[in-house]
Amino acid sequence: MPRTDTALAGEAAAATPIGRSAPAKVNLALAVRGRRDDGYHLLQSLAVFTQLADRIEVQGAGEDSFAAGGPFSPDAPAGDGNLVVAARDALRAAFPGRLGPVAIRLHKLLPVAAGIGGGSSDAAAALKALSSLAGISAGDRLAEIGLGLGADVPMCLTARPLMARGIGESIAPLDGFPALPLVLANPGVALSTATVFAALQDRENAPLPPLPRNWSADALDAWLARARNDLEPPALRLSPPIGNVLAALRQAGARLARMSGSGTTCFGLFDTAQAARRAAAAMARSEPRWWIAATTSLASGDTVDG
Repeated sequence: MPRTDTALAGEAAAATPIGRSAPAKVNLALAVRGRRDDGYHLLQSLAVFTQLADRIEVQGAGEDSFAAGGPFSPDAPAGDGNLVVAARDALRAAFPGRLGPVAIRLHKLLPVAAGIGGGSSDAAAALKALSSLAGISAGDRLAEIGLGLGADVPMCLTARPLMARGIGESIAPLDGFPALPLVLANPGVALSTATVFAALQDRENAPLPPLPRNWSADALDAWLARARNDLEPPALRLSPPIGNVLAALRQAGARLARMSGSGTTCFGLFDTAQAARRAAAAMARSEPRWWIAATTSLASGDTVDG
């Protein structure tokens, strides 16, 4: 029997990899507001996403496979322990019979357990790529599936400037938020989120300041100066090298330096992309063993590929 046009189109689609970026998430500010009975902490966080990203590629295959490459692939969990594989399985469970065997490849450019949402962003990118491969229009269900994988995954699915509340599931994208030149720096020390939360001395803190009416440079600086990351003090106690990173960013000219998320990556905010690149180069000469990268955050009107 001759193959139909539909079958031929399906074979062509299976042979064409679908790629999605998994951008680093930077928590510009983070307040710990309480704790639920199930142990999840209630947060309020202003987060942005950067041009610096991991990369996911998926492709129809004869059997399931997962492979990782890139400088931080040795540190990433392998096989079923990786959130990318968990994302595949969760999508299959939500849409039975829709997703056939797939080959998944992760190009890991972001450090692991570093407070920049690498694993969560990888899972979000995998959900997007796999749903596209399978022709699934998941809509709001994708965020529901993502939340089952981790509290940060719905934020990473949004991947634009946002204010997150609750355990991370209540998301309000921000309009008019500018692109920010940043330097990200990590001293090469991993720190688990659970360990940092366990070291918190106060789990019921004040909310972040009210948002400004516009996001001019002056308004942004004033707001960030009043904000904070409640996880930074316990992380500093657990990992003193974080303090060295913050000091190096300030010395390099950052107008604000703060830890992102639960650490150990810190960010420095600079006036221009050129200034950020110069600062990153100078820091790399002084601290060649650190992971240091100049990048720019995505503005409200920017979109991640696909």
